[in-house]
Amino acid sequence: MEEKIFEIVAKTVTVEVTDQNTGRVYRRELPIDYYENANCIRMQGERLDGSFSELIFYSERGLQRLKDLTGAGADHDNCSH
Repeated sequence: MEEKIFEIVAKTVTVEVTDQNTGRVYRRELPIDYYENANCIRMQGERLDGSFSELIFYSERGLQRLKDLTGAGADHDNCSH
């Protein structure tokens, strides 16, 4: 039986890109705090000056939940009771 994963957490991220001009593949390991669940992917790190930086990419589900929390969602109950 496969274990259910609810979140992924890491202290480093490996980025792999293929250069469109040469076709060469480059990999870089970056010191980025990574967090992922069904609602979003969040990456945190430092800018060149040492200040905090963060990117959050919301899934469709996460965006809907965010709208609901801020009062911008539809006026209906998501519970099936």
